Amino acid sequence: MLKEQVISPRGGRGGGSRGGDVIVVTTEGRAGKIVQRPTARRNGKAQDKRGAQQRAKSRRGAWGKALAWAPLAAKVLIAVCAGLVLFKGYRAAAASSFFELRGVDVSGVAQASEDQIRQIVRREAAAGVWKADLGQMSAEIGRLPWVRSAVVTRVLPDGLRVRITERVPRLVVRNSAGQFVWVDDDGVVVGALKPTQAQPSFFMRGFDEAATDAARAENRERAKVFMTLAGEWEAAGLASRVSELNLDDLRDVRAQLAGDDSQIEIRLGSAEWTKRLRQALETLDAQKRTPRGAFITYVDMTQGKRAVVGFNPHAPAAPVAGTGINEIEPTGDAATNAAGAANTTNAKDESATSGGAKGAARANVEARAAKSDGAAKSGEKSKPVKSVEGRKGGEQSVGQSGEGRPRRVKGE
Repeated sequence: MLKEQVISPRGGRGGGSRGGDVIVVTTEGRAGKIVQRPTARRNGKAQDKRGAQQRAKSRRGAWGKALAWAPLAAKVLIAVCAGLVLFKGYRAAAASSFFELRGVDVSGVAQASEDQIRQIVRREAAAGVWKADLGQMSAEIGRLPWVRSAVVTRVLPDGLRVRITERVPRLVVRNSAGQFVWVDDDGVVVGALKPTQAQPSFFMRGFDEAATDAARAENRERAKVFMTLAGEWEAAGLASRVSELNLDDLRDVRAQLAGDDSQIEIRLGSAEWTKRLRQALETLDAQKRTPRGAFITYVDMTQGKRAVVGFNPHAPAAPVAGTGINEIEPTGDAATNAAGAANTTNAKDESATSGGAKGAARANVEARAAKSDGAAKSGEKSKPVKSVEGRKGGEQSVGQSGEGRPRRVKGE
């Protein structure tokens, strides 16, 4: 049986003797004890040597790390220097005559002023083509009349190209000064209407000339409504009878008629404008066949289901029921009353001289009318439609068809 014993005596408090530790290994067996005594190691010198080697190695590692960053730092320094050189070169080249503007190419112009566009380009590119602010240049050109948008590009080394998209005139507006101007579908004024240009069937009123976002939005909506109604009225054959369309208030749209009816206004309200215009014209055509037709000033269709016809102060009274004779409305105008009396006298003379059954029938009608007039003057009750004596004007309410007797007569 073998026994092994290892004895490793420790040194003092310093963690061992500087001379080295003695390690004794004893092996016990059948042959006896065998003691092995290895030679003592010189640990002090060895440790000093290892420390020096480690310090040298750490110094070599620090320099190695520093040298590893050296190529990157050199690259950065080289890049900075190159950037400075390029910047200086760019500034020198941009300020040189090499990029001086010599040519301006403008395309897409039909109505806009090409001279104004070239003046703006040359003013904005005074410092050279390379330094010109293309965005600012495009914005300034876009504020010109007829210009919807402008795209400016460089043609190096000494040119600029301008591509213009013009506004398309859609309608004619009469402004507050009484001038006729073209407006596009965005509600933007693009230019004056020239005598040589083809005029539309009718024009628009009610354009807001204020330079605000709210005014531009309202004008855009007015332009949209106008173009819609213009297309519908052209298709329905109604546009030729209209002179102007007043869109100052889209809740109270009004149309002024053209030609012999230029004194008549059609009040269309806020909806169903095409339908109401057609009904108003039918009512007007029916009323124009009556003696009061020449005195019509407006047809109000704002109620939708009924047309209200307005007359000027000199209009005769509504026809008397069952007689077909119109009473002359007393307005204080001696000439009008005299004309009415002359017409009555002529009618009586014609009935007396015509003879036959037709003349007798007319005489009977006139006699009944005179009798009714006398009864009204004497204070007796009579059946004819109520007179509008003493009132300056009147309104007559008519059904949608515009035919038949008036339902009411009232002062305006």
